[in-house]
Amino acid sequence: MMTGARLKMTAGLAFLAMTALSAALLAGFIGTLHPAFDSFSHFRIHFSVLMALLALPLLASSFRLQAAAGLLFAIACLATTASALPRLWPQPAVAKPADRAVYSLLQMNLRFNNPTPKKVLSLIGRTNPDVITLDEVSQMWTTELGYIASAYPYRILCPYPNGMFGVALLSRRPFVAGMTPRCEPRGAMATATIDFGGIDVDVAAIHLSWPWPKEQYWQIGELAQTLAGLGETAIMAGDCNAVPWSAAVRRVAALGGLIVMPSAGPTWIHRTLPDVLRRYAGLPIDQVFSKGGLTILSSKRLEDTGSDHLPVLVEFTLRPDGKQPENDHATALAASDLSVKPQS
Repeated sequence: MMTGARLKMTAGLAFLAMTALSAALLAGFIGTLHPAFDSFSHFRIHFSVLMALLALPLLASSFRLQAAAGLLFAIACLATTASALPRLWPQPAVAKPADRAVYSLLQMNLRFNNPTPKKVLSLIGRTNPDVITLDEVSQMWTTELGYIASAYPYRILCPYPNGMFGVALLSRRPFVAGMTPRCEPRGAMATATIDFGGIDVDVAAIHLSWPWPKEQYWQIGELAQTLAGLGETAIMAGDCNAVPWSAAVRRVAALGGLIVMPSAGPTWIHRTLPDVLRRYAGLPIDQVFSKGGLTILSSKRLEDTGSDHLPVLVEFTLRPDGKQPENDHATALAASDLSVKPQS
């Protein structure tokens, strides 16, 4: 058993750790001041849980008042991430409108050296999305994606200078005549205007770099003009290397006049860790944005395909008048992964 002195020292160390975590959490809320602060925001869920776990035993110590305040702060911080928290039970499905066609988009970070590319091609064949946004398109993937050229004849592949981190956009539906698809410098973004049953929609694939001290902040600035140039009705998806509540993602959305879709849940964790940890303790960094007469109906994470990211499948509808009813995007629902079973 611990002596009184050791218990007091342990409580003191726990209090110091709790204080450090609270400082990290606070920094994440002022990410607009400097990208260094925004880097802390990506771990808000993890910091909040750790802080709560430290605060609970301190409630029985001389630091009980500080622990109570810390626990309330941790819960409040966690509440700001509610849309991205793992769902432990199935969510009710959103009714699909009978008077409008439902389309689908599949977002995938392929991983440049994925050892199981056939799993990716199999998933595409089974889900049969209308459009696909891809990240980390290396030379290997240029070859592999050629096998589905007949199913997705409309495409643009944007290489990255290092040959590994390019983006691509594949579509079963035709690109609008006279509108030239384009690649942004360094393969960070691909855009094309696609004809969805007579409705023109700007579709974009985006792949941002890592947060500060890496180049994410400056990269977003380089893409500002392209984001601002997206049409009135648009959908964009990609690996943002940033969580939905971060200043980085909010900046991207503001530049494009876009709305960030409620997160489908954690999609990334280091590739050496098991998939179950990715689904419940990973980072939700694969984002979908939209605007105009496009309404997102649902999103769900699919099975592992050999990447360190999980694929995200999104369903959406389009309004012919190109207008977005007030709060229509709020109906977007991230479906529970417990109801998603790998297909053979």
